[in-house]
Amino acid sequence: MKQLSDIEIAQNCKMLPITEVAEKAHVDEKYLEPYGKYKAKIDLALLNESKRENGKLILVTAITPTPAGEGKTTTTIGLADGLKRIGKDVTVALREPSLGPVFGIKGGAAGGGYAQVVPMEDINLHFTGDFHAIGAANNLLAAMLDNHIQQGNALGIDPRKITWKRCVDMNDRQLRFLVDGLGGKANGTPREDGFDITVASEIMAVFCLSNSIRDLKERLSRIIVGYTYDEKPVTAGDLKAVGAMTALLKDAMKPNLVQTLEGTPAFVHGGPFANIAHGCNSVIATKLALKMGDYTVTEAGFGADLGAEKFLDIKCRMAGLTPDAVVVVATVRALKMHGGKAKSELADEDLEALEKGIPNLLRHVSNIKNVYGLPCVVAVNRFPTDTDAEIESIITKCRRLGVNTVLSTVWAEGGKGGEALAREVVRLCEEEKGKFTFSYELCGSIEDKITAVVQKVYGGDGITVLPSAKKQIEKLTELGFDKLPVCIAKTQYSFSDDPSKLGAPKNFSVTVKNVKVSAGAGFLVVLTGDILTMPGLPKVPAAEKIDVDDNGRITGLF
Repeated sequence: MKQLSDIEIAQNCKMLPITEVAEKAHVDEKYLEPYGKYKAKIDLALLNESKRENGKLILVTAITPTPAGEGKTTTTIGLADGLKRIGKDVTVALREPSLGPVFGIKGGAAGGGYAQVVPMEDINLHFTGDFHAIGAANNLLAAMLDNHIQQGNALGIDPRKITWKRCVDMNDRQLRFLVDGLGGKANGTPREDGFDITVASEIMAVFCLSNSIRDLKERLSRIIVGYTYDEKPVTAGDLKAVGAMTALLKDAMKPNLVQTLEGTPAFVHGGPFANIAHGCNSVIATKLALKMGDYTVTEAGFGADLGAEKFLDIKCRMAGLTPDAVVVVATVRALKMHGGKAKSELADEDLEALEKGIPNLLRHVSNIKNVYGLPCVVAVNRFPTDTDAEIESIITKCRRLGVNTVLSTVWAEGGKGGEALAREVVRLCEEEKGKFTFSYELCGSIEDKITAVVQKVYGGDGITVLPSAKKQIEKLTELGFDKLPVCIAKTQYSFSDDPSKLGAPKNFSVTVKNVKVSAGAGFLVVLTGDILTMPGLPKVPAAEKIDVDDNGRITGLF
């Protein structure tokens, strides 16, 4: 029997009308704004008017990613369906996929196998237009900034000190560095410029961390776009751009409601990358999901050193959230890659490679349990080639840390394959009360906070700050931004800033190349290693495999 692709599984699913999904999520129809039959936005008034108590919050994170795959989003969705199958009132809160990875190296990002959110094609492509609105607001601010300079520059903005970039939601390395404003005086002021991918823009971060329209406007007004000739920051508020930007974003701010393949309500909203941004869905969607279910399952991007660290140190700190349990997702295959096994040989039992790779999992687990003080379970996505000896090795090592390991088969079985994990998560929520702490306090210096993350979470020795970054830190401290949390941008492929250092490396230093403030988002962005805020397409982009037939049916999306 032919194995169906993810998109074929999604297209064969009989979806519930969105009104029925809303009813399951305790969303009254008066708050529902349908986008066709199977998608809707939710009026923000529901968040304030609902009398329901908040449910339990479960965070799903993972080991350091490898080309072998881990299945974090798939596990998140399968766990939610598993909780539903054991009789729990559950919602799931996810990020919206970026078009960059969809057409680049990764493909779609709505889960996989029989643990997906649908309509899969819509969610992976234009969805309800949120990312387009975010890009438009970002680029409106850029246009108003350059126009201000063109029309007399009353604020005295130094074109050499503009920090605001335009953005587009596509991997396009050609746009990283460019010169614009060419062609004579009527066409603007020539200057160096560049693009970020939309999911790395500060507007995306502001969008995902705002609690309301009012909060959104206040954050937008604080965005720093550049500096004057006498080194004073210039904000979006100074450019009088906030009202128009908010007008572009007001509908996008409403959380999107869709469903899993098994009809579990899913709030899919916002989508910053976790290697170059804070990597979590919107605060509003998370809070709404918590109101609408007794259990809410959410995920944070990439490994726990990136997405979970930022979820806990940034999002939870700003939004007043505390997870009741954390799931760390791993595969035997990925751990063997961390132990030096080639991707082509992962089907072979290799306890030695697994032994070398398991420390990666154990460091992530230890961080969640010992650094952040949260109850934790390891979910192992079992592949047919995994042997009992390999599985037992993982179980034994995790047990020494006081953490249980549960096998998950949600890709193949959907919610049924997540029932065991669901029961362990419920047990953690009911029996093991965590003592949540952050990995650093805000009172320390900028260097202190970066060092704390590197030493406590990454397992490194410390940081090496380049001279240019040192000057930036001094300037940001002088401007009073030194008490903000840090959003560290680094490779997702290693605990270090060197993607070749797999497993759980030791005796390394993280190089800080650039530090800038995202005053609207409320954090400092720390660029390390060779991280880029505009990815490029791979040699063979996923876009080459995507097509549409005469009936409008999409193929090859994933």
